[in-house]
Amino acid sequence: MERCPWCEGFDLYREYHDTEWGVPLYDDRALFELLILEGAQAGLSWATVLKKREHYRQVFDGFVPELIAHYGDQKVAALLADPGIIRNRAKVAAAIQNARAYLGLQSAGQRFSAFLWGFVGNAPIQNRWESLSEVPAKTSQSDAMSKALVRAGFKFVGSTICYAFIQASGMVNDHLVSCPRYTEVQGLRRP
Repeated sequence: MERCPWCEGFDLYREYHDTEWGVPLYDDRALFELLILEGAQAGLSWATVLKKREHYRQVFDGFVPELIAHYGDQKVAALLADPGIIRNRAKVAAAIQNARAYLGLQSAGQRFSAFLWGFVGNAPIQNRWESLSEVPAKTSQSDAMSKALVRAGFKFVGSTICYAFIQASGMVNDHLVSCPRYTEVQGLRRP
């Protein structure tokens, strides 16, 4: 049995595949971080973001939405000058807007985890892909999530980004059936 072929290439990618990708994630702050990073990845490879993730955590204050929502021009300028992140003005602005949208959901009494997991029926979808060519780029669930996030004020949350988010956060098990992680992840349930 071999790992999903997309993770081959460097150790950090394999470690991410073997320990994080597809593991059901329910923590609100961790889901917020992942959504921001998936948006930062748009048009690039996840490997690029993964290599920069620890630095992102430092300069984005641990992805605490209450802090990010109050970033001003000086902080934005510092972020755009930082080579340790993806220096895209629209993506930095989206992170700030998304923090505000997150807080808006929270103030309306909506837990972020419950909001997101609702799009997959509150339980991981178990797919049975045999090759990467079978794995979709988006689904009806990611379409619905994208539309709802946009209505709530989020940016950089297109359907393809949302599906990558759904995969990474374990809302769907998209490990290939030949991958050892397929069965391991399949057995994971909400704590």
